[in-house]
Amino acid sequence: MVIILAGESMGNIRTAQIKNVSERLVTAFPDKFTDSFEQNKKVLDEMLKVHSKIIRNKVAGYITHIIQKQGSSKPVKKK
Repeated sequence: MVIILAGESMGNIRTAQIKNVSERLVTAFPDKFTDSFEQNKKVLDEMLKVHSKIIRNKVAGYITHIIQKQGSSKPVKKK
């Protein structure tokens, strides 16, 4: 017997869509996003018409993850 709760059957597809949208936005507008989740949410509210706070927060969270990951891979300059 298989029990599927609402939304669980499409989990992987949704994640791929969130990643795809987030990566496209970061590539298209690299200067608009920061490593702050709250700031990224505000930017997304201005740029996109997202009807779902959950989707907006997932996109903002993944964008924050991408920006933080890019920042940690840059070499640190010593003065």
